[in-house]
Amino acid sequence: MSKPYIVVSCPLDTFSGYGSRARDIVRSLVDSEKYDVKVLSQRWGNTPYGFLKKDNPEDKKLLDCIIPAPLTRQPDVWIQITVPNEFQKIGKFSIGITAGIETDVCTPEFIEGCNRMDLVLASSNHTKSVFQKTQYDKKDKDGKLQGTVKLETPVEVLFEGVDVNKYFHVPPGKLAKTDLVTSLDGIKEQFSFLFVGHWLQGAIGEDRKNVGLLIQTFLETFSNKSKQPALVLKTMKGPACLMDRDEILSKINAIRKGIKGKLPNIYLLHGEVDDSDMNDLYNHPKIKAMISLTKGEGFGRPLLEFTQSKKPIIATNYSGHLDFLDAEFASLIPGELKNVHESAVQEKLIIKESKWFSPDVKFTQLILKDYFNSYKSYETKGKQLGFRCKTNFSFEKMSELLIEIIDKNAPKKVEIKLPNIKKISLPKKS
Repeated sequence: MSKPYIVVSCPLDTFSGYGSRARDIVRSLVDSEKYDVKVLSQRWGNTPYGFLKKDNPEDKKLLDCIIPAPLTRQPDVWIQITVPNEFQKIGKFSIGITAGIETDVCTPEFIEGCNRMDLVLASSNHTKSVFQKTQYDKKDKDGKLQGTVKLETPVEVLFEGVDVNKYFHVPPGKLAKTDLVTSLDGIKEQFSFLFVGHWLQGAIGEDRKNVGLLIQTFLETFSNKSKQPALVLKTMKGPACLMDRDEILSKINAIRKGIKGKLPNIYLLHGEVDDSDMNDLYNHPKIKAMISLTKGEGFGRPLLEFTQSKKPIIATNYSGHLDFLDAEFASLIPGELKNVHESAVQEKLIIKESKWFSPDVKFTQLILKDYFNSYKSYETKGKQLGFRCKTNFSFEKMSELLIEIIDKNAPKKVEIKLPNIKKISLPKKS
């Protein structure tokens, strides 16, 4: 009996969060050896290709799955890993996988895209909830009500698992002296907060990752202090080029100019790095905690990766990362939902009618000071969080859940058995 034929359309070879998600999904399917898996490789925005290396056996196994478009036959299962407005039903059973949405409602195009599929797999309970509660009146060209646009396709949560073979605790003094580690060794401060994420569209304090507000809050918190921590920014706006880096530096300097006094240092780590370098970054002894003032996350993958360094995390109390972060194990910043600023609106992705999280700046300043002055009181939380996520949010558990979902929904192959043919001797002619 032939294996179910699965085609995955995804940004398999890109330096992006969706690229990481795609590699996890394809790897899970291939390693199960239960399916005939092929990949239609796609771009992800303006992020570069080249994450996978042909000389790496594990990477080559994924690269070997790539086939050229167009498809020559219909898949038994079609999996599309992207934003929902791009979902298309192609397979006998079609599954859309998405991190979803970071705001409190999504666009009608997202709902319509979900409804084109047989099943949607969301990265978090936040995304699932937003899909389920979003509704729009559907009107014709004359404004006459035609009905309601609402979710009709079933949605299940498939969390993003951390690969503990790639992300793990490295004791102080045990890091190999790579170029990145040597660069981090050069930071003069012994205590640094870390931010990881793209600097996205929006005015200062209005971009989704809230990088601008984080910089401003950090500088104001520790200005004119006799002892100051550092802030390490692993960020970029788009492609990993000098022009992008210079634009980032210009934005940082513009924020610095607006604050008086002796300011703490900010270090920019710009460009794309592989999993090994990211694990070194998370584990470097001068990196003491991760902080995110994000307005919203579909999941928050870097936060999950960082948990395996066994260091504490500061994050906002809203959206997808709350599936694996809670007040018992992480420092959650309160705040309130506010309208998305017009500078952050993106057609068919983030709409002006939606809201996302605005963190309490004063509370943030207090927690930053307390981490710097009383760090040891937070170390146990970091260790407990690391163990919890390793146990409940591993790549292996995610993979098991994915295979269970596929097997439950994939069209069943029916083996045709021919009847036994028995030779019959004809009577001899008399």
